[in-house]
Amino acid sequence: MPRAVQECADRRDYDFVAAVQRTLNNSYIADMAKYATPRETTRIMAVWDCVPAQLAKENHKFQYRIIKSGARANEYEVALGWLKAAGMIHKCICVSQGNYPLAAYAANEAFKVYMVDTGLLCSKLDIAAHVVIGTPPGFDGFKGALAENYIMQALAANGINAYYWNSNGKAEVDFVFQTHDGHVVPLEAKSAENVRSKSLRSFRDLYNPEFVYRVSAGNFGYENGIKSVPLYAVFCVRP
Repeated sequence: MPRAVQECADRRDYDFVAAVQRTLNNSYIADMAKYATPRETTRIMAVWDCVPAQLAKENHKFQYRIIKSGARANEYEVALGWLKAAGMIHKCICVSQGNYPLAAYAANEAFKVYMVDTGLLCSKLDIAAHVVIGTPPGFDGFKGALAENYIMQALAANGINAYYWNSNGKAEVDFVFQTHDGHVVPLEAKSAENVRSKSLRSFRDLYNPEFVYRVSAGNFGYENGIKSVPLYAVFCVRP
């Protein structure tokens, strides 16, 4: 968020940044009560509060039962739509094929939800800046989810409408998008330097994309049609 970035630039103190992020999160909650009915507000807050739990799962696909036991789509679809329209979440829909145009192969009932700002996600979970930077062993389990959220945020900022690809539960690529010249490009997200991926290989074998992106903690590179991009440089990925 611009205000948090400005605070960091002015003060160079992560404690002040964290205070700004908490204020922004609280403002979001206040807006829910201000612009929605009491019944809608309850459901919107329930969805909002469960986003970190959705990301913490090994499979990040959104599951209504995580909101509460017995929850159904028709109860919370409006709440999800409200959060998306308010610019608080990104919705990443599954595609069953990696062919152009991707929207024609979208399975709208299967999707992942990411927070619009990764810093606010950390604030919501009370994850301190030094933990993100130092990544102690106990944090490894959630580090991948943070990396995915950050990549989704960067892609959306560049005007990329990202999907994810799933092949009947056998293989899954984190992000897939189409370029202005009609190509479909897969993007594999890695939070560390380990870049092995059977799913990416499966996608390439099926759809033979012109090239693929691999985002990781490694450096820039290009080999065998794979464009390697460091996590800090995801803003370089353009449609």
